[in-house]
Amino acid sequence: MDATTRALGRATLARQLLLERAETSPEDAVAHLLGLQAQNVKPPYFQLWSRLRGFEPESLSALMESRRVVRMVTMRSTIHTHTAEDALTLRPLVQPARDRELTNFRKGLDGVDLDRLTELSRAFVEAEPRTMQEIRTELLTHWPDADPPALSVAARCRLPLVQVTPRGLWGRPGQVRLTTLRSWLGRDDDSALPDPVDPAARAALLDRTVLRYLGAFGPASVQDMQTWAGLTRLREAFERLRPRLVVLRDERGTELFDLPDAPRPDPDVPAPPRFLPEFDNLLLSHADRTRIVPADLKGRSFQGNQAYCTLLVDGVLGGLWRLDTAKGPAGKPAEPAPADGRGTGGTATLTVELFGRASKALKEEIAAEGERLLAVMTPAAARSLRFGPISG
Repeated sequence: MDATTRALGRATLARQLLLERAETSPEDAVAHLLGLQAQNVKPPYFQLWSRLRGFEPESLSALMESRRVVRMVTMRSTIHTHTAEDALTLRPLVQPARDRELTNFRKGLDGVDLDRLTELSRAFVEAEPRTMQEIRTELLTHWPDADPPALSVAARCRLPLVQVTPRGLWGRPGQVRLTTLRSWLGRDDDSALPDPVDPAARAALLDRTVLRYLGAFGPASVQDMQTWAGLTRLREAFERLRPRLVVLRDERGTELFDLPDAPRPDPDVPAPPRFLPEFDNLLLSHADRTRIVPADLKGRSFQGNQAYCTLLVDGVLGGLWRLDTAKGPAGKPAEPAPADGRGTGGTATLTVELFGRASKALKEEIAAEGERLLAVMTPAAARSLRFGPISG
């Protein structure tokens, strides 16, 4: 069975809750999406606003404060917002990638006993949450000749460290302070956690995750999931599951897998404009991203290693946006804050840059969606939206 690029895009948008806003809880949405890319603090809130009907930022903050949702390094060695349950299972799944990452720092860790480093770091951060600088300083007392950044990377790679609140809460500043996942969740031991070494346990966990990935990002190739997870050698899991999956081929002949009952909408179903924050997983979770990012727009959502906030138009990348806020009276120079959260009064300006010409009706549809974003995601006394360039 063949699938056009447009059909793949519509299918993925449906799984990503971006064709229609879902009437589900933020916690269930975070679980369905297998986490939210959270390299910066505010994007998870904007990701959920674009996907859920009636979303209020405080609802995600409440989940973080109750420790039902956490921030930690998982896929692609980047911070993600996960449900507590997924944090407990997905971090062991990607542990081999963290081990490979650590090999890049071997020279800086010459003479360092990594098992001892792990236990010293665990005890240190479980006594109370620590900053990365404090972890590094503590480890240097044991290995003064080691490379300081390598020591902190080793602690991060060897341990499942979570960023404790108030870091990550809506509208509340907070320094990055870390403790172990088991300490933050009140787990006394690791007995309930998957064994990342046991082959049978890992295979079962991987199979479940493949099915969930397809449910959130499919149809997809083996390479697509490897890109999302930052893992390699996943072909074996897909082959185990092949009898349970639908097999498609894209316009290039690449083999794609999918769940038999997953939504695959008609390619012509309307896709409304959607404002996505920087580093949204929709744009990062496939090896071939042409279903969302047309080939002629490749690279337009990034400048160097910084991502822009993106606008979907008719289901694909169609522009960029930026939210500028300023305190005080109107006219004061705005302070750039891409995908930023609420301030306290002042002004908020949403600038939208379209990549192509747009009809009056389409611009009105985009403006209406942008005004809804301003109404919920900024409390500024004065709000405005303009079309114009934001990138160099």
